[in-house]
Amino acid sequence: MRRRAFLGLGLLAACGRTEPVRELRIAAGESGGFYTAFGRLLGAELAAAEPELHPVVLTSQGSVDNLEMLRDGRADLGMVLADAAHAALAGELGPSVPLRAIGRVYENYAQLVVPADSPVRDLSDLRSVSVGAPKSGTALMGARLFDGRPGLRTEMLSLEEAVRSLEDGRIEAFLWSGGLPTPLLKTLDERIGIRLLPLNTAAARCTPDCDQLQVPPGAYREATGTPTIGVPNILACGPGLPDDLAAAVVRVLARRAPFLVPGETVGTQFLDVRNLIGTGEVPLHPGAATTYRDLHG
Repeated sequence: MRRRAFLGLGLLAACGRTEPVRELRIAAGESGGFYTAFGRLLGAELAAAEPELHPVVLTSQGSVDNLEMLRDGRADLGMVLADAAHAALAGELGPSVPLRAIGRVYENYAQLVVPADSPVRDLSDLRSVSVGAPKSGTALMGARLFDGRPGLRTEMLSLEEAVRSLEDGRIEAFLWSGGLPTPLLKTLDERIGIRLLPLNTAAARCTPDCDQLQVPPGAYREATGTPTIGVPNILACGPGLPDDLAAAVVRVLARRAPFLVPGETVGTQFLDVRNLIGTGEVPLHPGAATTYRDLHG
């Protein structure tokens, strides 16, 4: 009988390998989003740096789904928005999740998308919007941003469903939280043209984890300078992650940072030791904290 540890110790005999391989499950996000792109880059760098590791990138609905996967032991690492992480620690999303952080990796930009030719210019004009997939950090943010708006019809759609619904005219806008540019939105912009609605008037509804930002040049054709909301992303784990694996991930984050950002990305990035350790209320995993000290004193 094969023994399983937290990280699924096993053998890849089918591939002709005889050395033990440790499976590392990374809960990422939706297809076409930044979480998945980052997860794949991280997995590739980890496999190159630590040949005994076998990273597996898991698709999900986003932050809340990833938190549940960490809590239930279905994932070993997970990408989580800072506000969702803090809500999980406080028990606001169900049973409290005893999170630990590997590092603060980059900034998510809230993107409220409409077609470029839409007459909608601000939140007060909206009559229908997708607030994100049901178990996403986007939906958690959307619940705050759109709370108490009478007459606004909200739906919870995945990114791919929201893109189709917008093109078909079934919704006027959709909310997305991700890197800039999000690949699926870049493609949508090239196909039909998109704009981002300003979110500065809704910033007060966001949590203390939110930053007020402007969309930088190069994201989409008609979005430069749009005021929006940013939320840091945390690469999280459970307290049971072995110290040596936490250390291996930190070494890759610190040493291979330029290779962990998709090439088309613009905007704020945190893959720098001065920001990696700034995980707020989520405590660093002991193995991560020790490795940061060893690397940078």
